[in-house]
Amino acid sequence: MILGGPSRAALQTAPAAGCGTLRAMDSLRIAAWSGPRNISTAMMRSWGNRADCAVADEPLYAHYLQATQLDHPGRDEVIAAGDTDAERVVASLVEGPVPGNKPLWYQKHMAHHLLPEMSLHWVHALRSFLLIRDPALVVASYLKSRDRVTPADIGLHRQLELFERIADRQGRAPPVVDAERFLRDPRGQLERLCSGLGIAFDARMLSWPAGPRASDGVWARYWYEAVWRSTGFEPWRPRTGVLGGEALRVAEACRPAYERLLAHALD
Repeated sequence: MILGGPSRAALQTAPAAGCGTLRAMDSLRIAAWSGPRNISTAMMRSWGNRADCAVADEPLYAHYLQATQLDHPGRDEVIAAGDTDAERVVASLVEGPVPGNKPLWYQKHMAHHLLPEMSLHWVHALRSFLLIRDPALVVASYLKSRDRVTPADIGLHRQLELFERIADRQGRAPPVVDAERFLRDPRGQLERLCSGLGIAFDARMLSWPAGPRASDGVWARYWYEAVWRSTGFEPWRPRTGVLGGEALRVAEACRPAYERLLAHALD
């Protein structure tokens, strides 16, 4: 927990710990910690359209499915194509070579892939930010393709744990991006995010060619159809997550964590 630390304004505006703006010769590993049914894949497209940035698509997914045996679309394909050894995956993310020797390596992660038994010490070797979304909207979208949902599936509690650990270690909060705020002003949000990460904004992050990428996970054909059609971030439009019963209870169980993270989100 952050107790007696910097003010909210200072937490949001302080430069990334240990550096100013990176020089081209430096290498930075960026971890984006998201939940499902967010804009995480579009965000990966945005970063992947930078000439100086390689991307990794959910590198812990195979381990997560092997360990939980959850019945996700393409589960067997994902396990066969990925590495189910979490320690080996982590070592590659933290110490392994950056694909293409790029100055930046953007790693798209689902926070719920960090299972309870996994140590989190290694995340401090990465430059992290969190991507959040109102849990009612997440749950409503999630249930369009899944039969049921639990708070653990949404990942907000794990995101809050990451936020607090990173903030305590650095003495400042990692950047937090709220999807709804982001879609109202993608350029402004990306400029502030890049500044918070200590790198220069690149206008190529605002659009990209349609179609799949070699870096997409094997699960892309189940989940990425809309992103494959896209050439930029979708315009913001009002959405409602009208829920009842167990779905509403799940969303409300996640709401306190969301509200605590939203208090630190980029304006």
